[in-house]
Amino acid sequence: MADRKPIESWLTDMDGVLIHEGVPIPGADAFIKKLRESGKPFLVLTNNSIYTPRDLHARLNRMGLEVPIENIWTSALATAKFLDDQRPSGSAYVIGEAGLTTALHDIGYILTDHEPDYVVLGETRTYSFEAMTKAVRLINNGARFICTNPDETGPSTEGPLPATGAVAALITKATGRKPYFAGKPNPLMMRTGLNAIGAHSETSAMIGDRMDTDVLAGMEAGMQTFLVLTGLTRPEQVEDFPYRPSKVVDSIADLVDRV
Repeated sequence: MADRKPIESWLTDMDGVLIHEGVPIPGADAFIKKLRESGKPFLVLTNNSIYTPRDLHARLNRMGLEVPIENIWTSALATAKFLDDQRPSGSAYVIGEAGLTTALHDIGYILTDHEPDYVVLGETRTYSFEAMTKAVRLINNGARFICTNPDETGPSTEGPLPATGAVAALITKATGRKPYFAGKPNPLMMRTGLNAIGAHSETSAMIGDRMDTDVLAGMEAGMQTFLVLTGLTRPEQVEDFPYRPSKVVDSIADLVDRV
């Protein structure tokens, strides 16, 4: 990677890179502080669509991580940006939380269950059979199927929880329609994020803890990629994939001096 241009902007995943089960990972505070002092454009990304950037800002702030609201990019925001580009001022039936509904409200979307343009599925802790049934019927009647992200499980202190990708599979089985996923590993999330901060992929890097989402999305968006080993991917698993990150490091602490 010696011929790559110097890194002028950074994108980093949140869970598994900066925090783990509500606790900052050692070095995360130093990394964020160095980024802010450098003046370089950066984004903290998450595939979780439950929370608004304001919610996440407050959550990170309580942990001692000072991340401005404008430096947070979620799959809900990427989904809203995609829909605004595709069908401005459209309508959607939404299964999700405030992070998703707020993002769609902000682009002028009407949230309705009456002949919506889209069914949009996001993360929620209260998936209901009634809502899924309504989604199936609306899709069968012509609504287009969109999902914020393909993650099949999500973390909790009690263990894995069914997530958007798992519920999407249920709806696909019932309708025969596969969704379009806006979040990682779709490089669309990276490109819209880079555009939001005025950055270019040739001089940007993506930091993540997952080969199948973070590294894949960063690579396909044309960025340098750094895999940290503080999350889901173990060192021996890297060779299981047909692609590799630009560099594997133990943790975010190893990248502070790269900023």
